[in-house]
Amino acid sequence: MGMKQQDAMRVETYLRRLFRNDLLNVVFRSKDGSAEVLMDEEFIGVLFQDAEDGEISYSFTMAILEEDLPPLRRR
Repeated sequence: MGMKQQDAMRVETYLRRLFRNDLLNVVFRSKDGSAEVLMDEEFIGVLFQDAEDGEISYSFTMAILEEDLPPLRRR
């Protein structure tokens, strides 16, 4: 059993409420049962479903590149 479209939609609703941001979108990828997480159409991470011992959880992975961070401020 893997993630389905309706699971991705439920997680999208949760993330939008959690981060108070309606620009978050979760797009289901049927080829591997995962989903892409987008912020205002920009890819920000991947969502996977984990079903273990009869319990279902979701894992959101987001990579942050050093080049995308603001410069370090010296004190």
